[in-house]
Amino acid sequence: MTTAPRPGGESRRPPTTPASRPAINVLVRTTRTTTLVPDRRLGLDAVARDSGLHPDLVRRFVALGLVDATRDAGGRLWFEPSALATLARIQRLRAALPLNYASMGLVLDLLDRISELEDALRRSNAGSSRSDESWI
Repeated sequence: MTTAPRPGGESRRPPTTPASRPAINVLVRTTRTTTLVPDRRLGLDAVARDSGLHPDLVRRFVALGLVDATRDAGGRLWFEPSALATLARIQRLRAALPLNYASMGLVLDLLDRISELEDALRRSNAGSSRSDESWI
């Protein structure tokens, strides 16, 4: 639903609510300003900023075991760059399924296991030269 065009040809759309918002496939904003420490880890602030999440929510995900992080001697959290993809996956699942964050760990584990099994199946099929099997 759009309203009348603005004087420059742009149309103004009404704000959307989370329930009416279209599905977004990529929820991770990448910026060139993200600073990496020498061993390629990201700090809590950089991960929170790039994922669009509040730092307290990222800390909660770490406490629930949904995202891996390490602590340095000062107690600061450090993340691998892959944590951004994990956070985006959590956001997509949370938006698509009526699950709480605690049960999200089980879903993530199951999805990871499915991916491993699919990869193993692809590898075994790639090594097989039999053409008599058809999966149509």
